[in-house]
Amino acid sequence: MTGSSSTSDDRARRIVGWAVLVGGLLGALLSLVSANWEQRALFDRWQRAAPREISGQSVAVVLIDPISLRLYGSWPWPRTLLAELASKIAAQKPKVIGFDMFFTETDAFAPAKVRALYPELAPAAAQQLLALPDLDDAFANAIGDAPVVLARLGVTSDGSDPGQLFVDPEIAGVPPRGVLHYPQVISNLPKLDDVALAHGLINGEPDPDGIVRRVPLTLSVGGRAMPGMAAELARIATQTPQLAWRGGRLAFRGGAVPADRQGRMQFRMGKLPAASVVLASEVLNGDETARGAFAGKVVLIGMGGDGTADLVSTPLGNRVSGAFVQVQAVDAILSGSWLARPGWIVWGEWAAAILLVLMATLAGGMRRYWLLPLGAAIVGALWLGSFLAFDRANLLLDPVRPTLVGLSAAIAMGVTLYLIARADRARLAAALTEQRVAAAEQEGELRAARRIQLGMVPGAEKLERLDPRVEIGAVLRPAKSVGGDFYDALMLGPDRLLFVIGDVTGKGVPAALYMALSKALSKSVLSRSSGDLGAAVASLNRELMAEADDEMGVTMLIGTLDCANGELALVNAGHENPLVVRKGDGVETLSLRGGPPFCVVDFPYPEERARLAPGETLVLITDGATEAQDAEQALLGLDGVIAAMTGDGDVPAAVRASDLADRIRAFEGDTEPSDDLTIVALRYRGP
Repeated sequence: MTGSSSTSDDRARRIVGWAVLVGGLLGALLSLVSANWEQRALFDRWQRAAPREISGQSVAVVLIDPISLRLYGSWPWPRTLLAELASKIAAQKPKVIGFDMFFTETDAFAPAKVRALYPELAPAAAQQLLALPDLDDAFANAIGDAPVVLARLGVTSDGSDPGQLFVDPEIAGVPPRGVLHYPQVISNLPKLDDVALAHGLINGEPDPDGIVRRVPLTLSVGGRAMPGMAAELARIATQTPQLAWRGGRLAFRGGAVPADRQGRMQFRMGKLPAASVVLASEVLNGDETARGAFAGKVVLIGMGGDGTADLVSTPLGNRVSGAFVQVQAVDAILSGSWLARPGWIVWGEWAAAILLVLMATLAGGMRRYWLLPLGAAIVGALWLGSFLAFDRANLLLDPVRPTLVGLSAAIAMGVTLYLIARADRARLAAALTEQRVAAAEQEGELRAARRIQLGMVPGAEKLERLDPRVEIGAVLRPAKSVGGDFYDALMLGPDRLLFVIGDVTGKGVPAALYMALSKALSKSVLSRSSGDLGAAVASLNRELMAEADDEMGVTMLIGTLDCANGELALVNAGHENPLVVRKGDGVETLSLRGGPPFCVVDFPYPEERARLAPGETLVLITDGATEAQDAEQALLGLDGVIAAMTGDGDVPAAVRASDLADRIRAFEGDTEPSDDLTIVALRYRGP
């Protein structure tokens, strides 16, 4: 007995060890797959929780806003006005002035263009007009007299040959392999471009979720390395003679900025102080707010007028002009407030994950359960450390990875120990008499089957997480321990919600077994559909016919909901028609043509359309609702179901489904339910 017990314990420890290892590996795989998404979400949360405090001592923005446009005319302004703006800023001795805009065409008020607008001018007057000074020359003189950086933009087409442009200074070193490449460039008029102190590219594509978190330090345009606007402004401000890539970092005088694989810098964002944001009209008018606002600073002139601003989304949840992003990037370079994720942090995350897996292995295999709260404390410390590393050191530590790996290992340990404990209890139960064993096994198997069946359908938490635009409540109550009803719901895309309710012929274990097959096949076939719901349902029918015997059949109502506009696509295979609770508490039936139940005949099921308005609820039921009987064997019927929902008002979907099920069972009283009961309610909240 002792030897047998020892062997059993060793075997259990090995099983737990392997289960924990597999669980940890699955968690690691999941963390790798979801790394980009979860890291963006986490670090954006840290950005919002602890935005950077920008002093405004190093940077300023001159905004051409609606007030300036109202005072000095619509955009584009005459180049003489821009020359005056640049000259007045330069008079305060800034370190550098950047223009976050292009000047690709000659001035709209050039004498030649004005002459073309008035062909009726006398020759003498026209000659006098053409003799007036070129406004672009005045702007070029202002640019040449000031430390001005003009913008360029890398493009894939409709640009010019970058080989003809002057690039100063050359960028030394080897940039990251994934640096952004563009074959052509949009630049300014040559007479403006040639006199500028330097040039910077203002490319800054957002991440896949549409949020700008990084700016390119350098880019490759036509095979030539060119600096981004923020990097070039910072280079001039730090008096760095030449930018240089050194091992994935761009070196400036006084430091080196880390970049990702595309040569982009991620930085900590904040809000510019009011004193660092000056309106162009205030500069031109000589207002007090503009005096002394630019001395010794990096100044970026950008657009902020309606219809002209390049608005972008940031991790702080706001939409700002692209000039604000560029100037914050410059300030981050000058103050060292870039965000870094060095290699040692990644190795540390994996080390923490491995430690948590080892602790779970010891806790489960050696029954040292005190390690579990210690592991939870380590996870909590990782999350706190992640925030502190971000807030105090601008480091990006991802606690989700070790948490996910450790949690997966702990879940695997718990599930394995539970299964081992169940197996041990089953072996102990075998020592009882055959009658008690048989009864216990039968009762236990039915309970397990019920748990398994209820576990096969999505629970409330999973339904709640599907899409915030839809509330889904569902109730499944088998007439016996197990039954043949089922439902399912899953997202087929960003807006397309698939839902299914089905009823297998009969009750009990045979119906439950065929229910499991029907549910698995429906999920497999429908999730692969390309959008033609009718064709997918016909394919599902053929799959079920291939697996069913002559006594089995199943009815289903299958549909999709476009969460963006409430449009429904429905296919009815011999099932109860759906009900819609309209605004004002009216309940009506959606009469569908449909087709026969599955497993009867190969049938071209029609796809039928309807629409839910915001606040309306689609209710799906099985025949356990309409065929419910009271003690006098009176049927509840469809009218009774509708009456049971009338008067509830606008209630959550989960409450509606649960209340309707309770009222149906209350109608049946103490009588044995005639059939399984399943109710699914989908309340459309709106786009």
